[in-house]
Amino acid sequence: MHLETQFSIFMVNKPGVLAQLLNVLADEKINIVAITMMDSVEHGVMRMVGQKSNKIREILKKMNMQFSETQVLCVNLPNYAGAFADVTNKLSKAHINISYAYCTAGARGGRTTGILKVADVKKAIKILEGIPATKQKKAVKTKKSVRRSPASRK
Repeated sequence: MHLETQFSIFMVNKPGVLAQLLNVLADEKINIVAITMMDSVEHGVMRMVGQKSNKIREILKKMNMQFSETQVLCVNLPNYAGAFADVTNKLSKAHINISYAYCTAGARGGRTTGILKVADVKKAIKILEGIPATKQKKAVKTKKSVRRSPASRK
């Protein structure tokens, strides 16, 4: 778990604007860790966490794109159903508001990163440090399989 700079980039809603920005980032070898896009009739807002925040900032200024920056909490999530729910439940029980959240696509080993914009970052980190890296799954009782003879299958 760590803090990262998230860029909220305001873009005109026209063909090619997103592609132009992503191509520049790719040319500069900037890896995008997480991205989400919202649209309205006139403009889109892309929220992005990437490596090399200083370089991203330079690119956005050079491209004359309007943007804002904020610190977001990045939580490494194990690969099981409910992993992100466990995080949000812990924050909820501690009365920490989540303004918004999104996840990355799965990474190696099925892990992913949850991105959270929370009201109290320090408190959230303290609360989440108690979540184990892996969760022990409860054993599910199933009926024992009984193999029938070929004659009884007809």
